[in-house]
Amino acid sequence: MKILSIGRTSYDIACPVEEYPVEGTKYFLNEKIESGGGTAANVAYLLGRWGETSYFAGVYGSDDYGTRIKKELEQAMVKTDLMEISYEVGTPLSVILVNKKKGTRTRFDVVGATQPQLKKYEYTIVPDVVFSDGKEYAATINALNKFPNAISIVDAGRVDRDLLELCKYVKYIVCSKGFAEKVSGLKIDFDNSLSLVNVYKKLKDRYPNNEIVVTLESMGAMYSVNGEIKIMPGIKTKVIDPSCSGDIFHGAFAYCLANGFDIEKTVTYSNIAAGLSVGKMGGRSSIPAIKEVINYYNKKFNIEAVQEEEEVVEETVVQEVLPEIPDAATFKIPEVIPASNMAEAMFSIGGATIPVVEAGNSNNNVSQ
Repeated sequence: MKILSIGRTSYDIACPVEEYPVEGTKYFLNEKIESGGGTAANVAYLLGRWGETSYFAGVYGSDDYGTRIKKELEQAMVKTDLMEISYEVGTPLSVILVNKKKGTRTRFDVVGATQPQLKKYEYTIVPDVVFSDGKEYAATINALNKFPNAISIVDAGRVDRDLLELCKYVKYIVCSKGFAEKVSGLKIDFDNSLSLVNVYKKLKDRYPNNEIVVTLESMGAMYSVNGEIKIMPGIKTKVIDPSCSGDIFHGAFAYCLANGFDIEKTVTYSNIAAGLSVGKMGGRSSIPAIKEVINYYNKKFNIEAVQEEEEVVEETVVQEVLPEIPDAATFKIPEVIPASNMAEAMFSIGGATIPVVEAGNSNNNVSQ
């Protein structure tokens, strides 16, 4: 399967610290972990590592950081033909302080006021899956128009006009807890299962023809099957560094859909991959091998595992299950597409007509 990831790149420098720095104090660090970053680039990297035919389309700077990013992707067997170089704007840099005691991170993004966008929109492939981090609106719309039969996924990790619009046209919206709360206007309370139902229902009201998955950080992920809302608990591991875990969830999600997994197995695999990653330091260096994820899944569900030469990851305790959603709060998601949308089924990826964006035109006029 060919998988196209569209989005931004960055160069990440992670610095483990014993505690968060105090203002006005000097610290000496004896360790740093460097690698390329950016959600779509990380997704492409994971897919290449996991043996998929992975393509990345994004802009990188003509500086040393950009050169390292491209080389690192190629070493992971990612096809970089669709990448475009910028000579005007340097590669974004992220400095990440990882608190080793608390397992938390603080991120400083050094990014210019404006970032160059993809311009060519020329593809020598027909991808089976298109993943977008939502930061390349015009390029993503163009790809959705060109490849209407591809499985389409967007990472909804923030709320802005372009991303809200993109969500209409993709099949799968994989959104963060923060996105779900802001768009729904409601708060999630893990001690009140009805709050989860209400948030999910609000999202479905806004995007009735899309498959929606809400990542719930350490608590797992919320999704629906046949109109029934479900929660797949995360795996409980000692958190050393949460960097990149969200990107790893998205990468595993794309991998599973490309391989024909159903939504429950897809969410389970994605939870496992993300959960295994937080027990390791660094971003891309924390990506588990696909064999680790398969072995964990097999042990979790008592499936006879294939014998592997490399060390098998030990079973860890499964995260506590969230309260069951009461029957009274269960709702059925309408199976019928509203009549108002039927006339616009020209591109039926997400149930809405996809606007046409010309190559090189990033002045997108979208409705609110």
